[in-house]
Amino acid sequence: DRIRIVAPARKISLEELEPALAQIEAWGFEAFYTPELFAEENQFAGKDSIRQRDLQAALDDPKCRAILCARGGYGSVRIVDQLHYQGLKTQPKWFLGYSDVTVFHSALHREGIMSMHCSMPIDFKRATEASLNSLQLALKGEAYAVNAEEHPYNKPGSCEAAIIGGNLSMLYSLLGSPEQLDLHGKILFIEDLDEYLYHVDRMFYNLQRNHYFENLAGILVGSLTDMNDNKIPFGEDAEEIARRHFEHLDIPIGFGIPAGHLNDNQTLIFGLSAQVQVDSNGTSIRFSHADQQTRTSR
Repeated sequence: DRIRIVAPARKISLEELEPALAQIEAWGFEAFYTPELFAEENQFAGKDSIRQRDLQAALDDPKCRAILCARGGYGSVRIVDQLHYQGLKTQPKWFLGYSDVTVFHSALHREGIMSMHCSMPIDFKRATEASLNSLQLALKGEAYAVNAEEHPYNKPGSCEAAIIGGNLSMLYSLLGSPEQLDLHGKILFIEDLDEYLYHVDRMFYNLQRNHYFENLAGILVGSLTDMNDNKIPFGEDAEEIARRHFEHLDIPIGFGIPAGHLNDNQTLIFGLSAQVQVDSNGTSIRFSHADQQTRTSR
């Protein structure tokens, strides 16, 4: 099966891509890309029109079975309004990535289409075995689990529902747009990187005031890494801020999920119903087989 690599945001070089090309082919897939992948305009992978055209071609490609975003950065929101997803519905294919790719995950979820939050080619060189193995299992439609150790901020419980979410900053930026998520009865996953702690608090307050945390089945908190503080300390780290905003919720909450901006970025299938168990052993997220022909969100 063909995995087509695109760069909807920041630019990437062939040298940075090569570890992923080797891994994809070792799994038995065909790694495919067009010359437009290596276009450049300042920090972007070419002009907006180039990135939009290459991504739309991937969405419409009948030979393609998965679209893998090369990296995040910034830029996906600049082209999302010019895309259509009929090609995904008539010729089903997975959409893969994380971070800035949250824009597309959210757009696809609103269309009822599943996607995968996973490592991208820019990460493959340093990705853990568990990270890459989870992606391989997910792509091949096999059941698998993502497990996290016990965390002092966890809230025990169990639930079974579709997971959706992604990068906290992106979810915050999508409020009020067509890509704002409908989270009723869903499990919210969040992660983020390189934000000021006061701004993390601001984002949580804005989501809370927009009723983001109401009627959730559960919450999964991934990596909240490399955060910044001011000269006068904020007084809480990012996980403490998240705990404060979630402490009134009577639902299962698992912290320390191995997903997000870290080497151990294990694959989460967005839109697929998953079994989540939070107890004294930690957090377990179990995914059953996702039929390759009927990938509509539940």
